[in-house]
Amino acid sequence: MSVSLSSPGPPLLALRGISVRYGAISALSGVDLEIHEGELLALLGSNGAGKSTTLRAISRLVKPQLGRIEWQGRSLTKTATEGTVRLGIAHCPEGRRVLARQTVAVNLELGAYLRRDRRGIEQDLQRCYERFPRLRERQSQPAGSLSGGEQQMLAIARSLMGRPRLLLLDEPSLGLAPRLVAEVMAILQQLHREGLTILLVEQNAQAALAIADRGVVLQAGSVSLSGSATELLAHDDLRSSYLGAEDAAP
Repeated sequence: MSVSLSSPGPPLLALRGISVRYGAISALSGVDLEIHEGELLALLGSNGAGKSTTLRAISRLVKPQLGRIEWQGRSLTKTATEGTVRLGIAHCPEGRRVLARQTVAVNLELGAYLRRDRRGIEQDLQRCYERFPRLRERQSQPAGSLSGGEQQMLAIARSLMGRPRLLLLDEPSLGLAPRLVAEVMAILQQLHREGLTILLVEQNAQAALAIADRGVVLQAGSVSLSGSATELLAHDDLRSSYLGAEDAAP
């Protein structure tokens, strides 16, 4: 099923026929995807479906063999990874990847490494502490001493320090207890309400679609399903493939 929603104008980001190979292995094959300003798009699929590769292609960490990635209608083909950050694309990778020996405060400040507005950086740092009170409490602690949920919050907050226009999030609920998953999703929902554009990669389809505007399902590197979050939650194929475990839970 592919559902065409009313377009609010040109997309902020568009993938046009993107194909990525790792040697003889095809990771993505002809992927088309659009995300508009202010939208929260959930990118779903099982392990190995190509979700993380999609984010890495957008961030220019991998080079597509075919296709075109556009930012506000302009090609990113010749843009380096640092250039995507300057454009306003922040990539929060799977596994958090905080600097374990550095303090929480240093990790956050590193998220603003391309910025030169010292006053603005300090203001954003305080906003992060207001949004994530536990990070304020632990700002002088090494990031490696935080719990998994706290490290995920730190990774998200670090991404926000760059003042992104588009936040790419890779499996933020991975390895977290259900209570912490709900907390992380509530934070993402609030960021979305504040106008941040988010591309959310998740295996937890139930949690992702509960806060998303739309969803796209990847299967073996290709788009197999797309539509509004409401439509996908009710779709039989998605329910049987990705929502069965959640539906069966008490």
